[in-house]
Amino acid sequence: METPQPFAGGRIFEGGVTMAISTSLPAGILFPEEILHSEWFAILATFVAINTLMYGALAIAKILPKVHPGDWIRTRNQRSETRSIHPDAPAVNEATDFVRTRR
Repeated sequence: METPQPFAGGRIFEGGVTMAISTSLPAGILFPEEILHSEWFAILATFVAINTLMYGALAIAKILPKVHPGDWIRTRNQRSETRSIHPDAPAVNEATDFVRTRR
């Protein structure tokens, strides 16, 4: 039987099936060691790491509920006591205070 010959692209066509030719590179090594220890590769790896952390933080922040700091801090526009016709109605801060209602 005739041995199959590789064609362009480094693949062998045998019996209607396309197979990849195994190369002599050890598994998992893509670049020579000199490239992996170069300064520009370290800078690129640092950029990729920071970029990954930022996208991870943005994804987590997107899942969490919104935080409204104005609910915790009294501003000048909020009254400390009610001016309602119902005297025992809670003040604005007491009714909308997020921290007290969650406890």
